[in-house]
Amino acid sequence: MKRRLIIMRHAKSAWNTAAQSDHERPLNSRGRRDAPHLGRLVRDRGYTPARVISSDATRTRETWDGLMASMPDTLEPRFTETLYLSGLAAIRQIIETVADDVDSLLLLGHNPGFSLAASWLTGEEIELKTAYAAVLEAEGGTWSDTLRIGRWRLVELLTPDTPL
Repeated sequence: MKRRLIIMRHAKSAWNTAAQSDHERPLNSRGRRDAPHLGRLVRDRGYTPARVISSDATRTRETWDGLMASMPDTLEPRFTETLYLSGLAAIRQIIETVADDVDSLLLLGHNPGFSLAASWLTGEEIELKTAYAAVLEAEGGTWSDTLRIGRWRLVELLTPDTPL
């Protein structure tokens, strides 16, 4: 089965805010502008995921809010603390929880873990700046089958500057 994995870093966050912690930092105006653009790109290029799993941080929730206008109403994200500033091991663990009948997954989170995961899965260096999404594809009977270094192929790197 062909599987698609979109590894996306949250949009640009604000630093001068009243947020009590890093976890609570919101998006800035550029981030609020870029997130809907990435949602349209994902939809218009035919990459709409069947499942979304996201960090539960404020900036990833707000990024999802921008993306969801371009997503099906039935697509409900799962927010988890596991993806907040997670490393490769946590990201792999999350992917392994996805039901094998799901063919496409969007993970929404943070660096450095998300850039490392995209790089490890493809075997090539991928830097995910804010509001970047790496669209990856692999063949595998199960999600676990795909979790080997270099198994995934980078299909496209979507950025806020990618034209619609």
